[in-house]
Amino acid sequence: METGEIYSDFPILETERLILRKVTSQDVNDMFEYCSNQEVSRFVTWDAHESLDDTKEFIGFVLNQYLHGKVAPWAIEYKENHKMIGTIDFVSWNPGQNSAEIGYVLSPEYWGKGITTEAAKELIRFGFENMDLIRIQARCFTENIGSARVMEKAGMKHEGILRKGMKIKGKHWDLHVYSILKEEYISSIEENRKKKQPSKGCKEET
Repeated sequence: METGEIYSDFPILETERLILRKVTSQDVNDMFEYCSNQEVSRFVTWDAHESLDDTKEFIGFVLNQYLHGKVAPWAIEYKENHKMIGTIDFVSWNPGQNSAEIGYVLSPEYWGKGITTEAAKELIRFGFENMDLIRIQARCFTENIGSARVMEKAGMKHEGILRKGMKIKGKHWDLHVYSILKEEYISSIEENRKKKQPSKGCKEET
């Protein structure tokens, strides 16, 4: 499977609280709201947006990725208020190796609510069921405790630490590496299905 098969007809995904859809030019204010926050940009590769022009430039890049069927992010829209509160995507995808890596960012206003985990689980589901993946991984700076928790709650296993694995903003960072394999995903689905099945018993007659 090639990237164009997925991204040329960008799929809309939905969870209990979220709609994962294309980023649009109408998202500029919502995106700037969190991308301009220094706390948000602390543990990512990009610098905080200083003006709406920075956000417009990024959205323009994303729209061009959609246009050419290349890897691009899903906007995370919160159903309750229809606000765009973050993005999630496969920051890299190697179809030849049947592997991909997830990345995400969320507005601080919505931290601690399980929203990123909910979005990550849906992207993992989509990756294994629709993209022929056998491995999905994610990485984060070791200082980013919240992101590591998301990976764990999404069903990923900790593989280890890449010591000074990435140089960002003039500093070499140690990175946590998490992953989930397709067989582990399938096993978790089967376990959840069994838990939901009613226990056997005799029905009392009256």
